[in-house]
Amino acid sequence: MKTTKLIPLAALLLLFNCNNTKKEQPSEETTSTEMPTEPEVPVNPDKDVFFGNLHVHTSWSFDGYINGSVTGPDDAYRWAQGESIPGGGDGTPLQIKVPLDWYVVADHSEFMGALPLMADSSSPASKHPLAADVTGDDAKKSFDAYTKILDDISNGRNDSILGNLELQKDVWNKIIDITDKHNHPGKFTTFAGYEWTSNPKWRNLHRIVLFKDTKHVAEVPFSAIDSDVPEKLWAWMDKQRAQGNELLAVPHNGNASDGLMFPVEESYGGSKIGKAYSETRMRNEPVYEITQIKGTSETHPALSPNDEFANFELWDYTLASTATPPKNKKGGYIREALIRGMQYEKEDQGNPFKYGFIGDSDTHNSASTIEEDNYTGKFGFENDPKHRLDGPPGVSEAAAGQVRQFSTGGLAAVWAVSNTREKIYDAIKRKETYATSGPRMKVRVFAGYSFDKNILNSADWVQTAYNNGVPMGGDLKASTGKAPSLIIQAVKEADGANLDRIQVIKGWVDEAGEAHEKIYNVALSDNRIVDAKGNTTPVGNTVNAAEATYTNDIGATELKTVWTDPDFNTSYHAFYYVRVIEIPTPRWSTYDAKKLGREPRKDLPVSIQERAWSSPIWYNPN
Repeated sequence: MKTTKLIPLAALLLLFNCNNTKKEQPSEETTSTEMPTEPEVPVNPDKDVFFGNLHVHTSWSFDGYINGSVTGPDDAYRWAQGESIPGGGDGTPLQIKVPLDWYVVADHSEFMGALPLMADSSSPASKHPLAADVTGDDAKKSFDAYTKILDDISNGRNDSILGNLELQKDVWNKIIDITDKHNHPGKFTTFAGYEWTSNPKWRNLHRIVLFKDTKHVAEVPFSAIDSDVPEKLWAWMDKQRAQGNELLAVPHNGNASDGLMFPVEESYGGSKIGKAYSETRMRNEPVYEITQIKGTSETHPALSPNDEFANFELWDYTLASTATPPKNKKGGYIREALIRGMQYEKEDQGNPFKYGFIGDSDTHNSASTIEEDNYTGKFGFENDPKHRLDGPPGVSEAAAGQVRQFSTGGLAAVWAVSNTREKIYDAIKRKETYATSGPRMKVRVFAGYSFDKNILNSADWVQTAYNNGVPMGGDLKASTGKAPSLIIQAVKEADGANLDRIQVIKGWVDEAGEAHEKIYNVALSDNRIVDAKGNTTPVGNTVNAAEATYTNDIGATELKTVWTDPDFNTSYHAFYYVRVIEIPTPRWSTYDAKKLGREPRKDLPVSIQERAWSSPIWYNPN
């Protein structure tokens, strides 16, 4: 069994000692590359929602391996389809309660798959000077080895063995073979992908890179060793596209970027915000990962002081080992960036931040365990409730606090006519997507100028909405005077918690170029009403902290409405996105406390209100 000793988590550094056994190279089945004959795939013109994750690491990522993952890409795909796989940590196997519809293993491109090969005596990687330290049982030596490898990546230095071109080609081809092996059109979809791991001065600029199909992919991934500048990645992507390799990138975790993710006036790469920058960024990056294990980056209380739900699963750190909060909130959260993007557009500089939303994981242990009552941590060593709550033996209190403040991550929900690579990829490109913090609630949003107030009572309302409006991720035409209406429907997860409310988040830029945001409570459970100031009473809380339970005695199974903007101005740039909030349910840390027979920690929320965020719909007056 591979060791479970911990080394820094992607830059968080948690050195600890534990009883380790010798690491073993994870086994992978890579022999089947022939695609079976594809059955006829069902098509729904009104579209279905398909849930998945595209931000998944395994032991084939350098930090996943060193931090205790014992499984690889093949295991990850089997887990997503409902199989049980080894978990590392305390040995508890991992199994999702309800299989996902699609999944993407996106291991770090930097030295991809090389560290597990250190344990394979037939591989040149086993002869690496650091191999004995990485695969051995001495935590201090492993930590030092990890630091050396990470320092090389962060400073763009290649390693002649770990970054050997032929080794990297071989690993990438194996990943593609495994990806094809598990792709079953109409049933379960996989994509070839990887993570580009730029982190200048420990500030996060990571992107997931996703290929539309495996017949047209790059020979090897573009890595942060090639360049840590996003503009260089986009140039490489444009070159790939010119060669027939269709691909997109998904930025994430802007909360850890210290303001670099959505730059103000000038990018990390030195580009001035302008039309060329905006067009290049939006050509390559249609959606943004609004929530993941390392926190939610919708907004921050410092940026949205009037948002009572802004303080949700924040992870207020950079990627440094010092547990240091980022100085700059502006530039790290998407709502502020969405509004600023419209300001740039009004100034004829294009809009570089016109993103749709997805939620995702960032697991480094193959399994994106997004359920609060089935969460097993980010890294292999966290597959032990004591380590998740207390931190592994030997870590600092600050580092343990970072682990406790991890969320379970989220899900990407995609509206597509069928569950195939082509249709899911196309849906992501057109931003007909939404994010959830884990629950599989169903959310539909359309905007238009001619919707009947009673449209939701019609059996064919979805078709009518498509014919007379635009779905989430779309653009409204300029108004001739009428205010837009939003059709919104939200249905709770089948076995999940009831819904508290639906909110519309509106951002706009006035004639003077000033930014504004406002939150509207548009549908409420339990016959509550909105007062003159737009507020309402809390939904209540049924959580039993000692037993880690809740009831659905409050809330609603479904909420829906047709809402018309009461403050619309035809000459203002604006966006609208929908936030659907559940009733309170126990946080993962409350479930873990129950497992360990403890009281929930006082420094963590006992309950949370999980949620979904639709992709925005934009209004441009020109």
